Amino acid sequence: MGRDAARAALSLINDRGPLGECHNRIMRIFVSAGEASGELYGARLIEALREELRERGQTRGAEFFGVGGEAMREAGCDLIVDAHEIAVVGLAEVVRHLPRIYGLFREVVAAVDRRRPEIAVLIDFPDFNFRLARQLQRRGIPVVYYVSPQLWAWRESRVRLVRKFVNKMLVIFPFEQEFYAEHGVKAEFVGHPLIDGGQASVDREQFAARYKIDPAKTWIGLLPGSRQGEVSRIFPTLLKAAQLLGRDYVYIVPVASTLNEAWMRGFLPGDLAKDVVFTNDAQASLTHSRAAAVASGTSTLQAALAGTPFVMVYNVAPLTWKLGRRLVKVERFAMPNVIAGREILPELVQDAFTAERVVGELKRLLPEGGDRQRMMQEFSEVRQRLKVGASDHNASRRAARAILAELDH
Repeated sequence: MGRDAARAALSLINDRGPLGECHNRIMRIFVSAGEASGELYGARLIEALREELRERGQTRGAEFFGVGGEAMREAGCDLIVDAHEIAVVGLAEVVRHLPRIYGLFREVVAAVDRRRPEIAVLIDFPDFNFRLARQLQRRGIPVVYYVSPQLWAWRESRVRLVRKFVNKMLVIFPFEQEFYAEHGVKAEFVGHPLIDGGQASVDREQFAARYKIDPAKTWIGLLPGSRQGEVSRIFPTLLKAAQLLGRDYVYIVPVASTLNEAWMRGFLPGDLAKDVVFTNDAQASLTHSRAAAVASGTSTLQAALAGTPFVMVYNVAPLTWKLGRRLVKVERFAMPNVIAGREILPELVQDAFTAERVVGELKRLLPEGGDRQRMMQEFSEVRQRLKVGASDHNASRRAARAILAELDH
C-alpha cells in the first residue's frame, strides 16, 4: 500500500478528514523526545499546537502522547515511556542498554497502533527516533522531525533515512536548511526555541531567596550534562575544580529533568556540601551566574543566549571517543562555536578536560576585562544568527504551524 493510500485508509478508519474539517473531534498527535532539551522543546511545541488549533476553531483540541519527560507531562502529554529510561549517550553505552531500550521501543510502537495518531513529531534523539520514523511511515502516519540530529557533523549517511521516512524537517539552525536542501530533503528553518524563552523567570534576589544562596558571593554555574553516563564522567572533575577555586564562590548546579537530585548529591565531597546549590531552573542558574563550566550540548547554547561567559567541557567513554571521533566532520563541538564558524569560547574535551584547566579558564572569565567582554559580544552575534529574518519570536509557534500544514496536504 502506498503512503497516500495508507493515509486515506487511516482517515476512514478514524473518521478523519483534512484539518479544516476537524473542528468537532479530538486530534491525536504523537511526540517523541528522548533528552532533557528535546522534552523542553516538546513541551513548548505542545502548548503552541494547542494555541494554533484554538485560533483555527478546532474546538475539541488535541490529545498528545509519546515519549518525553516531566515538562511534557505537565504540558498534557500522556507519556508511554519516560525519557530518562532511554537517555544514554555514546556508542558503548547504547550497546550495553540495547535490550531494555528495545523493549521500551516496542511499547511505544504498540501504543501508536492502539491510538492511531494523525501525525507524529520526532524531536532529535536519532538512534531511537529514526527507528520510530520507519515504523510510523509503514503505518501511513506522516512524520515531521523537529530539531535535526547533527547529521552535518557526523554520520551524514543517515540523511538517506530522513529522505525515506520523514515528510519534513523543521530545523533550528539556519545552515541546516541549506544542508538538507543539498540532500533533497524538504526542510524549513523555524528559529531556535531557546530564543522564545527570553530571560530568566526570576530576578537574582528572588532566585537567591528561593534556593537560600548568599547573594554577596560570586556564583559559578556547573552544568555536567543531562544523562547519568556523562554526569558520572564530568561532574567529579567539575567538583574538583570547585575545590581548587575555593569557598569564596557559590557553585550553582541545575539538575536536568532526566536526572535525580539525590543521585547527584552523591558526588559531593564533604568540604563542598555547603557551597554547592542544586536547582531545577537551568535558565535562571546560567543567567545569574558570573561564569560557568558547561558540558557540551544544548546547555552551551543556553549559556550563550543568557550572555554568561563559560568554558565548554566534555568527556565520553574511551571506546565511544575512539570509534566516534573518526566519524565527526566538524572541528568544533560547542554549538556557539559552530554557529559563529570560529572559536569564541574554549573547549576542553577528553584529555584536555582537567580540573586545573577549568580553573584557569574560569579565572580568565570571572573578572571584568577584555576576554569576558569579547565573549559576551560574540554571544550577541550568535543570538542574531538564530533569528528568522528580523523576528525574534516565536519558534515554537512557527513549528506548530508547519506541523499542522503537513496535515492540510
